Amino acid sequence: MNEQLLIQQLQQGVEKAFAQVVDAYQHLVYNTVLSLLQNKDEAEDVSQEVFIQMYQSVGQFKGESKLSTWLYRIAVTKSLDWQRRKNRKKRFAFIEGLFGADDNIRHDPPEFNHPGVVMENKEKAAFLFKAIRVLPENQKVAFTLNKVEGLSYQEVAEIMQVTDASVEALLHRAKQNLRKELGDYYKKNK
Repeated sequence: MNEQLLIQQLQQGVEKAFAQVVDAYQHLVYNTVLSLLQNKDEAEDVSQEVFIQMYQSVGQFKGESKLSTWLYRIAVTKSLDWQRRKNRKKRFAFIEGLFGADDNIRHDPPEFNHPGVVMENKEKAAFLFKAIRVLPENQKVAFTLNKVEGLSYQEVAEIMQVTDASVEALLHRAKQNLRKELGDYYKKNK
């Protein structure tokens, strides 16, 4: 189906069009969210939020970018918002723990296994995703979209609403930070 026609049908509230978009893009959205959040249950919840947001705001979509770019942008934004809320809750739980109101402090699981990684690379991938988790937000998004999702610099720039040069700089800094973070692991496992 023509993307313009699909967008028009979405804006008119045609349920079949919404189902088509979900069917066509659910894996793209889920994989992006999963790569950023590194938690399957949270990725499922946020992926649903992405499609709800798309449905609620499709009337404001001007068609200046591809539908997939718009969905990536929503997925990244929702993922980062989720992570910020989660971090605030963790800080609050930690503070409560210090003062005795709550002894159960939640921690992230020590490793993350992305379903798209083949078995013999699971250990390396777990260390990589752990290192990606500590990157600054923009570096994490650029690196994930480019290296994990396989998007071009131009596509990443469009999603992040920055220039291609900014994406290049973010990826360069992300790689430098990952080299520092992963240096010890690779020295031990040569």
